[in-house]
This record gives sequence, C-alpha cells and structure tokens, in this order.
Amino acid sequence: MIKEFVNLYNNLVNLSRNKNLFHFFTEKDTFSDRLLILLFHFAFFLRQHKVKTDKEYLQKFFDYFFRQIELSIREIGYGDASINKKMKDYINVFFSILDKISDWNNLDNDKKADILAFYYKPKDNHEKIVNYFNDYEIYLSKTPLKSFTKGVINHKF
Repeated sequence: MIKEFVNLYNNLVNLSRNKNLFHFFTEKDTFSDRLLILLFHFAFFLRQHKVKTDKEYLQKFFDYFFRQIELSIREIGYGDASINKKMKDYINVFFSILDKISDWNNLDNDKKADILAFYYKPKDNHEKIVNYFNDYEIYLSKTPLKSFTKGVINHKF
C-alpha cells in the first residue's frame, strides 16, 4: 500500500509542477505557493474519489500526504515548533479549500474565480485557471484511482 501512496503523491506533485499552471497561479516561486497548488490538486482529487473509494484508504493516504509535506518542511530547515505551526496552517488552508470547492460543479465561473482568488493573487484573468480546474475535475471523473497508484503518469486534459 505504501508504494500506491508514493505513486498517488508523486502524481499529485507532478500535476502541481505544471509550469503553465504555475504561471497563471502566482508570480512568485516559493514553497508556499507551490504547496498551495498541490493542496488544490489534492482537494479536487479527494472530492472526486471520496464517493467511490474506501474511506479508510483515503484517510491513510491523507495521513501519508501530510506526513510527506511535513518531511518537506523539515528538509527546508524549519525547527520543530515552526513545523507544528506551519502544518496546522496548511491543514487549515486545505480544509478551507475543500469546503469552498464542495459545490464546484454548481458554481458559475465567476464564483469559481472568486474562490481561487481568495488563495492567490492572479496575474491576469481567472479564466485560464478556472478552465484548468474544470478540466482537471472532468479528468478525475474519467480516470480511475487505480491508474494513479500504478506509477507516475503523464496527465493530459
């Protein structure tokens, strides 16, 4: 199961490294900005797969996902007290994202843009980033969870 989690995590990281997406999402190239993009991908992923997937499996992956983030923060060099505070902040942001996108498919593009703009400062218009996450949502609905667990794949949507 650990190998499946590694592959799931790496697929989500791979999605968040999309240079075109990053270009629309933020001007800065910081750890926090990259992590925010990763959290959005993870939130949409969980939202899509929570219905068809065993809750225990997703909970274990959730724990693994945030453990990997914690390890990344440690590698940057933060101390234990800072790590605990940062992890609490990131988990709160993640749950906030989950809450705001819970009704994503029923929102118009302006409301979706408002949700995204709450977390980042857009460089240009929101249309491209909203379309990206609309396409990502469709891609997730058509792609079974198993395909994410077999290895890092080249995502095209």
